[in-house]
Amino acid sequence: MAADEKSDDTADSSGSARAFRPIHRSGYDRQTHDFYPTPDWVTEVLLKNVKLRGPIWEPCCGDGAMARVLERGGHKVVATDLVDRGFGQGGTDFFDRIAFPPGCRAMVTNPPYGDGGELVRPTNASLGMQKFIRHALDLTVRENGQLALLVRFQWIAGKKAAALISSGPLSRVVVLTKRIQWFDMGERTTTGQHHHAWLFWDCSYGNLLPPSLIFAQ
Repeated sequence: MAADEKSDDTADSSGSARAFRPIHRSGYDRQTHDFYPTPDWVTEVLLKNVKLRGPIWEPCCGDGAMARVLERGGHKVVATDLVDRGFGQGGTDFFDRIAFPPGCRAMVTNPPYGDGGELVRPTNASLGMQKFIRHALDLTVRENGQLALLVRFQWIAGKKAAALISSGPLSRVVVLTKRIQWFDMGERTTTGQHHHAWLFWDCSYGNLLPPSLIFAQ
């Protein structure tokens, strides 16, 4: 799951990569595998603004935070994750999948940004996101289905990201005007550093039509 930090993998004067570190510091330790449960209201905004064709696959389910909201919205959910956190099917590598789970028509998830945690390496987090979205789009097109991904709004503006996003049948962009608060530290809690948006692709929409833009909270 994504959270409010980015990485710096620039090289030092010797030409070697510096130790991987976050640029935006939230004051909280990174979690293994970038595990950050998505607050309920974020998924509820998606359900209010798009019509999903179920059943739905949640491939980064974590502890089930997003899947439970989808289920409460009346959808059947197939939940998987690389790590077993006591919900859904653990040990499932998203990149090993060559198709949606049987019967699923849509994929909804908050993908891992890969920019922190115990397993961090000097890699480019943006490239990791592009790899994830490219694979997700390929699977969605094969299924003639739908795809909803929660991403940082600023990430959309990158040249390579924009080209990738536009390569699929993007139907709607739902911009969250309320920032996501990933951590609760009582009185010490601060607001998130980033704005986020839902990117929603729908193969029944077609590639030639421009996507609609919605602001919601």
